[in-house]
Amino acid sequence: MTKLLPLIQPKAKQNSETNSYKRRHPPWIKAKISNGPNYRDLKQLMRGLNLHTVCEEAQCPNIGECWNDRSATFMILGDVCTRRCMYCAVTKGNPTETDYDEPRRIGEAVEYLKLKHVVITSVNRDDLPDGGAKIFSECILESRLRSPDCTVEVLIPDLEGNWEALKAIVEAKPDVLNHNTETVPRIYRRIRPRADYSRTLELLRLSKEMAPEMLTKSGLMVGLGENTAELLDTIQDIRNTNCDLLTIGQYLSPSKSHFDVDYYYTPEEFEQLKTASLQMGFRHVEAGPLVRSSYHARQQAQL
Repeated sequence: MTKLLPLIQPKAKQNSETNSYKRRHPPWIKAKISNGPNYRDLKQLMRGLNLHTVCEEAQCPNIGECWNDRSATFMILGDVCTRRCMYCAVTKGNPTETDYDEPRRIGEAVEYLKLKHVVITSVNRDDLPDGGAKIFSECILESRLRSPDCTVEVLIPDLEGNWEALKAIVEAKPDVLNHNTETVPRIYRRIRPRADYSRTLELLRLSKEMAPEMLTKSGLMVGLGENTAELLDTIQDIRNTNCDLLTIGQYLSPSKSHFDVDYYYTPEEFEQLKTASLQMGFRHVEAGPLVRSSYHARQQAQL
């Protein structure tokens, strides 16, 4: 296996005076400016159809590149998340309603944009008995109905371990089912207080068992205080679920109230992680400072 450079150990204490949000990022972390006619057109469409995108809500650094390529990740089930993860910029709180007309509007947007690949994700909706699985299923079906040649990827929450809800999503036959692992077990509960590492792996394993022909996918953030050995162990755990696709990206603190960046990985280290992951048997790996779950999603789905 490729030998990785040694990584620093987690900080003993967060220091507000040296919070990464206030520090300058290293020179290799530079997002493209969000501008251009396609970007403006897509933004106008989202507002007109009253749709949300994770590109905006989670402050994705690739929004300019992806939107100018007329590629976006729709975020369904509102823009308020029932969980309080320490790395995420999405608004936290108690959702007030569920929009059951949303699947129709998602289908209209996919058709209008002439998308070849669509990614559909959501906030966590632990207030709903099925975690929003029914809406996910209907979004998949509407997208297929209006754009039969479009491949569909869903990035789903853990549904609190409701495997009947997971089955409903899988039975709608997405081309790719993605569920992010996010980080290593040792710091899992610290940054994802209501999530569970073993439940995440079980979701990935069961998804593949339910539909062996469906591509499964997961993603990791790095720079949260993990060390090399446990990061590689986590990647192997993901692969052991028969997961096909993997994304690895640098964690960037959205604000001074979020978890601090512990370490900035270099582009060379991301290449080493990619090589090591491919050697474990993944069909495709995207790894880089600005890689996010939906980065180059269309290319991965066509493997």
